[in-house]
Amino acid sequence: MTLLKIVSMGHPVLRRLADPVADPTDPEIARLAADMIETMRDAPGIGLAAPQIYRPLRLIVFEVPAARQEEGEPPAPDGPTVLVNPEIVPLDEETVVGLEGCLSIPGFRGLVPRWRRIGYRALGLDGKVIEREAEGLHGRVVQHEVDHLDGVLYLDRLRDLNDLASDSEARYLTDRV
Repeated sequence: MTLLKIVSMGHPVLRRLADPVADPTDPEIARLAADMIETMRDAPGIGLAAPQIYRPLRLIVFEVPAARQEEGEPPAPDGPTVLVNPEIVPLDEETVVGLEGCLSIPGFRGLVPRWRRIGYRALGLDGKVIEREAEGLHGRVVQHEVDHLDGVLYLDRLRDLNDLASDSEARYLTDRV
């Protein structure tokens, strides 16, 4: 496996609509997904989208550690998950504001409104359909990564710039939730 370079905000690949993956069972896609998982873990992060490693494809990986999930939150899938051509739908009208960072925007965190509950559908690397419901950190990370596939950064979703802080000062944002 190979560690990949993560693109920083400002590069045009982060602002374009990613192309669908034609064949999720292609061994090159499996190799790319494995490299993305290794890169995400090394960064360290809990999600990574292909545009973040200069590949404008509709491919995301994520892994939500149980220790980062809040008490009472439905558990996220164990281990890393690969979603090919994912689509999300809100399952209700409620949104929640939560703290987010991004491997492509190092050094900052922001308070981002997201749907409280979502459903998502995608293909796995075996070509089989994956359908799940998600909320909490699981739902947040899927929404964040799918945004990358649509050329959207979490900064675009901030309510205002007062919801943005450096990593070292992000603890002060929690008063604004």
